[in-house]
Amino acid sequence: MKKFKWLFAFAGLALAVFCFVPKAMAEVSEEMFTVNNTWMMVSTFLVFIMHLGFATVESGLTRSKNTVNILCKNTVIPAIGLLTYALMGFNLMYPGDAWSIGKVFGFAGFGISTDAAGLTSAYNEGYTYWTDFLFQGMFAATAATIVSGAVAERVKLDSFLIFTTIYVGLVYPITGSWKWGAGWLDEAGFYDFAGSTLVHSVGGWGALAGVIVLGPRIGKYVGNTVKPIMGHSLPLATIGVFLLWLGWFGFNGGSVLSANAGSVSFVLVTTCLAAAAGIVGALLTSWIVQKKPDFSMVLNGCLAGLVGITAGADVVSISASVIIGVVSGILVVFSVIGLDKLKLDDPVGAVSVHLVCGIWGTLAVGIFSADHSLGVQFLGVVAYGITCFIASLLIFGILKATMGIRVSEEEEIRGLDIGEHGQEAYSGFQVFTTQ
Repeated sequence: MKKFKWLFAFAGLALAVFCFVPKAMAEVSEEMFTVNNTWMMVSTFLVFIMHLGFATVESGLTRSKNTVNILCKNTVIPAIGLLTYALMGFNLMYPGDAWSIGKVFGFAGFGISTDAAGLTSAYNEGYTYWTDFLFQGMFAATAATIVSGAVAERVKLDSFLIFTTIYVGLVYPITGSWKWGAGWLDEAGFYDFAGSTLVHSVGGWGALAGVIVLGPRIGKYVGNTVKPIMGHSLPLATIGVFLLWLGWFGFNGGSVLSANAGSVSFVLVTTCLAAAAGIVGALLTSWIVQKKPDFSMVLNGCLAGLVGITAGADVVSISASVIIGVVSGILVVFSVIGLDKLKLDDPVGAVSVHLVCGIWGTLAVGIFSADHSLGVQFLGVVAYGITCFIASLLIFGILKATMGIRVSEEEEIRGLDIGEHGQEAYSGFQVFTTQ
């Protein structure tokens, strides 16, 4: 028996390892688990860099006197997003079995925790719990960033940060649970692959509410005329758009939730084709409608195509992705022009890009995918629209009535950099005027 002692020891060790290997590891091989986790972390890094893209797009499309303010907001937003998501957002969005009001509201408790190795993820067993949290946390912060651009150049910093905390801490994860947390819309068959509605439209509804409650910038609308207020740096805005396009490789590619070669590759192709088609659609539409190609429209056309394809990047055909992108590019031009006619001042076109094209992309799933119902997609759009728009109006309305949400006229004219921060983005540069 002595010569078999090592065999018994080895069998015991193997049994112990088998018993303590987390369920996630049991579903896939150890090698694939590592590959999946690595790809999801790379995707997280790519989504993270999108915040720099938002910062540069927003600052480039607005005036130089407000650059510090915009950069500050876009630096603080991901911090607020991650902290609130760790405190309660993750467990609001993914309540597991802790539903308390049907499949409408659930909460699994404060904080984030798992086993010591961090290998147990209830929703996505192909990679770690910690990776799951961080990837989803980056999405949460993105929704609030969308609002930032729409209310730029006249919103008070403290009021906006309070709005951001409430919106990303409560509204985003609760509504997100309806689909991604296996809530009532998921059970109804609603489909949103990577967030045309759950991220972009949620941010877009908040942006629209902010634009309405704040009112337009001084001098934007004079009588029945629209006075263009040009951004100070199209090169900066262009850098931002390309950073966002790069980040979308992780935004959509990571939403496959694994490193499956075929699925990831297909999603990246549909994503890029939609972005390219959005550029062409916006270029031609602007050229026809405005008589000259407006480059800011071209930039937003790229983002419009990306937002449009995000809901169905994995389920629509290659040709459908091009159509979705082209229509998105056309819609964004007419939306920007239409909002100006309604005297809704959106300095960067956030409502047009994220809300209008987010709605279109969500409905497009029901049009171009035989496996999904247009009626159910429409139901999802309406449910998110009513909830997020009313919630945003209430938050902004309460802030306006209590502490105010708009800077003074003098501060707005002088610039929020000096008024809110006592700093200049381009200190030392001499400003020349023709007067």
